[in-house]
Parts: sequence; structure tokens; C-alpha cells
Amino acid sequence: MPAPILPPAAEKRPTQRIVHGVTLQDDYAWLRADNWQDVLRDGSALPADIRTHLEAENHYAEARLAEGEALRAVLFEELKGRIKADDSSVPAPDGPFEYYSRFREGGQHRLYCRRPRGGGEESMLLDGDALAEGKSFFAFGGSDPSPDHRLLAWSSDENGSEFYVAHILDTTKGVMLDDEVPDTAGGVVWRQDGLAFYYVQVDKNHRASSVWEHRLGTPAGKDRLVYEEADSGMFVGLDRTQSRRMAVISIHDHETSEARVIHLDDPEGNVHLIAARETGVQYEIEHLPVADGKDQLLILTNADGAEDFRIMSAPLAMPDRRSWRDLIPHKSGRYILAMVVLADWLVRLEREDGLPRIVVRELASGAEHSIAFEEEAYALDLRGWEEFETDMIRFVYSSMTTPAETFDYNMRTRERVMRKRQEVPSGHDPSLYVTRRIFAPTADGESVPVSLLYRKATPIDGSAPLLLYGYGAYGISMPAQFSTNILSLVDRGFVYAIAHIRGGSEKGWRWYREGKLARKTNSFHDFIAAGAYLASHKFTSKGRIVAHGGSAGGMLMGAVANLAPDLFGAIVAEVAFVDVLTTMLDDTLPLTPPEWPEWGNPIVDEEAFSTILSYSPVDNVSAQTYPPILALAGLTDPRVTYWEPAKWVARLREKSTGETPAILRVNMDSGHGGASGRFDRLKEVALVQAFALKAMKVA
Repeated sequence: MPAPILPPAAEKRPTQRIVHGVTLQDDYAWLRADNWQDVLRDGSALPADIRTHLEAENHYAEARLAEGEALRAVLFEELKGRIKADDSSVPAPDGPFEYYSRFREGGQHRLYCRRPRGGGEESMLLDGDALAEGKSFFAFGGSDPSPDHRLLAWSSDENGSEFYVAHILDTTKGVMLDDEVPDTAGGVVWRQDGLAFYYVQVDKNHRASSVWEHRLGTPAGKDRLVYEEADSGMFVGLDRTQSRRMAVISIHDHETSEARVIHLDDPEGNVHLIAARETGVQYEIEHLPVADGKDQLLILTNADGAEDFRIMSAPLAMPDRRSWRDLIPHKSGRYILAMVVLADWLVRLEREDGLPRIVVRELASGAEHSIAFEEEAYALDLRGWEEFETDMIRFVYSSMTTPAETFDYNMRTRERVMRKRQEVPSGHDPSLYVTRRIFAPTADGESVPVSLLYRKATPIDGSAPLLLYGYGAYGISMPAQFSTNILSLVDRGFVYAIAHIRGGSEKGWRWYREGKLARKTNSFHDFIAAGAYLASHKFTSKGRIVAHGGSAGGMLMGAVANLAPDLFGAIVAEVAFVDVLTTMLDDTLPLTPPEWPEWGNPIVDEEAFSTILSYSPVDNVSAQTYPPILALAGLTDPRVTYWEPAKWVARLREKSTGETPAILRVNMDSGHGGASGRFDRLKEVALVQAFALKAMKVA
């Protein structure tokens, strides 16, 4: 009989500190590299003792997961076979979600490209099969053409740490210019003369905190500071109005925002404040040029108690709060997610009763009509376009059974033309599947929407395994959209479910507010209530549920593992934010000050300290039997540092009374987005799915 596979034993190096009169002991604090800023930029800077431990964890993970290797290979080929060679839509572990912006239905996915070498002699390629040829890859942060379309600014991140380098491609010659700007947030906005562009710089602690102007042909060290944010708790972003007349500097955290603009025809790049920040007031702006020169701003805001947001207008010449007037009044329960302003039209994306719709308003007449669909659960996404004077918009529709369909829509004639339908090369028959939306009651009288997908042939008698996905933070909603990846589980008899728990905004901004700060535990109990309801109604049964979440959803996984371990047959936590208290007590980390409005500031607020301590997964691991747990991490992840899941797994092994130790797999070459190259990312998806199938004894 072979010797048992033993997990690496994390050395215990006890450290203590007292916060608000409470003694906190952390035996695994040494796993946090003191030089973490260097590690983010270059994983080779990791201290030797920590590297030895993480490599031992990876060897153990390989051994524990070895029995699923053949299944992973089969799953990988299935996943790869559902994607066209030029299709880039493969999700990161966190889904298509980002912390720095409020989620819009559908979202965006990161692209991975081959780096141009030799003065642009090699072309930029989507990854395709190039990964198999051993070529290096990087995260593509975005691109923007100069006003005359001669130059293309684009950005790259080579190690997953989200420090992007901006490059300039001369499209007329096919060569790269010498201009390179390091440490950007990814995007740029060109001045109208095409001689310079603006960008957001990321500081050494990975905070997007300042806006700079780069003039072509000059070294980055000579760039001009345009705006610097003094408050470390605020994110700085940069975008351009649809009119292409202004750059918008957005300064925001999770509950307060402020906008400043630069007129792109102003060679001096002067910055103009729109409305001073007020705690709890959020707003976004768009520009509407008017023939008589009395240009207007349209403002999407929650000002004056508009919890689910309203759209207001103000003269550009007098943009402060006193000038704001209602255009689309607030309506409780109708959450306005986004707006697009065109020369003759105002288009808004809103959600009511959990379902999205697009509403088109003719600015001259005020007449409105909406675009909606019939399925029980579906997703809509407004897509970007370059034209301002147009009657056309583009949107993407999908459901859990219907592949993504891209439509051009003429707002004047109301003609809808499908331009593309997502192709599944290996084949997909929607008639074989069922999509449903049900509501799970909670102990406090709420009802949690749950989106479901399963094959018609799957018995709904309690015998089916079920994968339950959840997130529940930052007001992000989980769209009921099509995913080729999940079909590998569903085709093997799984029911797939998304629990739209509090902390998201599926039922309006109140739904978000009820799942943050002191009410954060509502998110956990909602997820448990959804799982219990699905079991009681025979979609699955207790112990046949695989719980899955990433990032803030990984924190959810850690919390429900502590609260209801017997409900789940297995748990997958990707880039899991599980050491909440320690992280929120460390104001040097990239996201800590900006995250205090979401979780609370335990440094100064004793009540917030007690609340976070009561649920922080690492701090609440106890002597009980845990289900099999797979934790995934990225070494250069600036959002959820690798040591959080490493400490969590060490704590689980120390306390668990069960026989199945937790498994930690650290990608030593990636950050928050998972492996570079969509096919390597698909290998991670296959690994997760093989783990779920083996845990449920389906394969």
C-alpha cells in the first residue's frame, strides 16, 4: 500500500497584537512577504522560505489532484472545443468583474496578446494556439486610437500585477514608437491635437492616485502631473465623454464620487471640478453639445435620496449641485445601471424585478420606448461605439441557454438586426436545457433570486449534484448569461445555480446596502438559504452542493464553510479574500483604504472591528469537519494577496477534524486574473470542474 499523501505543515511562528483590547494571534503572518511590493512586480523577489512553502503546497496539490488528471484533459478539450479561434470571451476567476467600477450587465473580459518585438515587426495576435508554441503572453489593458487614427495607444501587463505599460504603435508604418509609459492603470485619453495623451498612474502601493499628461517624443520621466488625489481611500479613474470633447477624471470609493473634466482641445490641460464630493453621493457625467453653445451635462446620480439612481441635467457653464434638475426622476425598485448620451438620444440600462432592459429616449421630444426580452432570466449589455451623431446602438443579449446575440438597433425606425451570434464549434442545442429563476426565502423575510440551468433530462428528485455560485459584494450583480464553460458540468448531470445574494444589486441598491458593513453577514445567510431551499425542493440534496466563488465571493466561500459545512459536498474558493480583518487593519495594502466603505474601518471603529472579527473566515475556522476545499491563488495578485488563502488553508488543516485536508494551488506566474492566455485559463477551469466532479463522485 502506498504511503499516504501528507500536506505540507506550515511552520507556526506565533505573533500577537492587541487591537481595541482584543488579543489577536496570527501563527502564519510570516507568509506575508515584507517586500510584497517587489513581489507584485516580479514574483522572483519572493523570499526563499515562503517560496519553499508555496512550492510544497503546489506539489501536494498536484499529488491530491492527480487522479483527476485524465478527466481534466478531457474537460480541457471540451472547453477549448466550444470556443472559436478568434473568440476572446474566457472569464477570469472573478468572472468579468472589476473592483474599480460599478458592474454593467455583461461586463468586459481581459484579452491576452503576444508582445510585439523588434520595432513592431511581429504583429499583435490574440493568443489562439500561440501559447502551445511557447510564446510569452501578457494582459492587454486596452487601446485607443489618436484622433487622426494614425497612432494607437495600447497597454500591457506581463506578470498579472496590473502595472500596465503604455505603448504607441504607428499604424501607418507598423512600428512601435520609443514612447513607453510604465505603471499606468491601463487606459489613455488622447488630446484632440494628437500630440499628447492623459493616463492614470499607479503608485508603489498599487493605488490609482494621479493623472498625468504624456507628450509624444518625450521621456515618461518628463510627464506633467495633471491631478493628484490626496485621499488614499479614493480610486482615480479616467475616461472620455461620448462626445469626444472631454476627458473625465473620476474620483470615487464605494459610496462617494467626484468628477473633474479636461477639455481635450485645451493645450494647457486645465482641470475643472463639476461638483465637490459629498459623502454618500455618487454621480457620473456625460456631455451633450447644444447648437446654441449652451452645452449640457447629463448626470447619473443617487443625490437627494435617489437610492436606485436618477438622471439629471445641468448647464456645463454652471455644473455644481445647485444647478442639477431632474430629467429621469428616481423610481424606487428601478435601478439605473448606466447611461449613454448621443447627439439626439439618451439610452439607459436599468433593472427592475431582477431583469434588465434598455430604455431609449429621444432628447428632442422626450418620447421613450424600451427593449426587453421574454425569458425568465437573461442578460443585456450595451456595447461601446465610436459615433456620437448616430441613430444606432449595439447591444448583446444572452441567457443561460441562449448564446450571446449581438444586435444593431435603429432607435428611430426600431429595426433590430442580429449581427452576430456566438458560435459554439462543438455544437449547442438550447432546446436540451432549462433555465429558470426561483426565489429562496430567508429567515428574516427576504427572498433571494436564484438563476438555474440544467438539462431537461436531469432528474429533479434530489439526486443531482449542484454547483452553487455566489459573489455578493460591491453592488455587483451576477448576470444570467450564457457560459460555454458550465456546460461540461451540466452535461454530466449537474444543476448550475447562481444565488443573487444581498451585497449585489439585483433587487436595487437596497439589496446592496443590506449586504455590506454591519449587515455583511446577510450575504452568507442568503447563500446558505439558497442552498437549503434548492435541496428541500429536490434540485439537489444536502451534501451534494459544490459551492463556488472568487475574490469577495471567495470570502463568501470561507464564511459559509465555517457556518454550514455539512450543507456542502465541496467548496472551491478562487483568489479568496479570506483574511478580512488583518487586511482591513493594514492601510499600506493596495485596496484597504478604498475598501473601508464596503467592510468598515476596524482601525478606528471598534464596532466595525467586532463585526469583521465575527465573520472573517481565517479568524473563525473552528474544530469541525469541513468538506473538501480547493483554494486557488495568484502570486502577483494585487487585489487579493496570495498569503490570504495560504494562511486560510494552514488554519483549516490545523483545526479541521475531518480526513480531507484543504488543497492550495498557487499560480506562481499570475495575478488576480488567473493564468495568462485563455487556453491556460481553461486548464484552470478544467481543474476546478474535475475537482467538483470527483468530489460528487460523478466521474
